[in-house]
Amino acid sequence: MESMRTSRVTLLSLAVLCTAALTGPAEATTAPRKSLVELREQGGFAGLDDRVRVYTDGCALLSRRTGPVVRRCLTASEWRGLRGALKNLRLGRSEAPPQGADFLAYGLTYQGRRVTRYTLPPSWRPVVDRLQRVLAKYQAPR
Repeated sequence: MESMRTSRVTLLSLAVLCTAALTGPAEATTAPRKSLVELREQGGFAGLDDRVRVYTDGCALLSRRTGPVVRRCLTASEWRGLRGALKNLRLGRSEAPPQGADFLAYGLTYQGRRVTRYTLPPSWRPVVDRLQRVLAKYQAPR
């Protein structure tokens, strides 16, 4: 009887592990997701409002002003590249809005800080480029 109980426990454990392997680490966990970085691009004559929020599990929520919110997980290469770019990111301070019209505002939230810029500093460019590519790849066009 004891070996039968042990077998059931082993089978149950194996079933849980197989389910986790099939769904991937992001799907297998039920803990609340923690945001790693978020990019929000707003403005211009077209009324741009794009968002990319990447979580610490490697998955992202993507949205544009029009269209559905999409959830996708980054590839291993995308994930490594983004984490590498974030190591060199220096947020700095927000910029005052420029005078005139048709400016794009880039808002980055990282490590609990949100900064808005209208010109991209050199350390921002790799992060913004990677997040824009993720949005273009997984989200419907504008």
